[in-house]
Amino acid sequence: MRKIALITGGSRGIGAACVRLFARSGYAVVFLANRSADRAQSLTDALRAEGCDVAFRLCDVSDSTQVASVIDDILRTWRRIDALVNCAGIAHIGLFTDMTEAEWDRLFAVNVRSVFSVTKAVLPGMISRQTGAIVNVSSMWGEVGASCEVAYSATKAAIIGMTKALAKEVGPSGVRINCVTPGVIDTDMNAQLTQEDRAALADETPLGRIGAAEEVAQTILYLCSEGASFITGQVLGVSGGLVI
Repeated sequence: MRKIALITGGSRGIGAACVRLFARSGYAVVFLANRSADRAQSLTDALRAEGCDVAFRLCDVSDSTQVASVIDDILRTWRRIDALVNCAGIAHIGLFTDMTEAEWDRLFAVNVRSVFSVTKAVLPGMISRQTGAIVNVSSMWGEVGASCEVAYSATKAAIIGMTKALAKEVGPSGVRINCVTPGVIDTDMNAQLTQEDRAALADETPLGRIGAAEEVAQTILYLCSEGASFITGQVLGVSGGLVI
């Protein structure tokens, strides 16, 4: 029986890499996108042309009402979700003292509340079936913190804490929950970096380069696979050794 994967933030970056990899690996994939309908449609069309089973839904994952409605629709159509990848996220760079409360709340709504809302909607089915895999996408900054990215670091640290605690809570029900912490990855989120910044970060990375979204996706696919059937509550760095 073909497994069903739900991926948030699936229209770009690591999320889109996950959509491509999961679909090409035999999963039926449904992904969520917010403001990137054209990009999401292009990704869907391209993968369907390859014979993959892919669909997307537009959803602001920071809005728990939208999330509940969209996932209810997905479950009516696909009946179950076997793997969930919580990848949606936004960043904010600037001095902590200059950050507004609205900016702080927006980051937590997108990066943390979305993980709560989506996971809460998906978990009952996994618990009922006594099986399922969830992978949350955090960041190396959630482990060590980043200057001028205090709110972003805080949201990603929250995801790590949630992963570990929830893994203990639902482990007896056969559901596995893990987390990846990407380093500097070649995505839109890092597109603002200058060539000098990219070169410096690559030089600081033990493997000597910037990572690719596909490399993070490969790690996520593994954590959702039967090969990782005895792995839960873990935080796996995909940073080229930048954080050890």
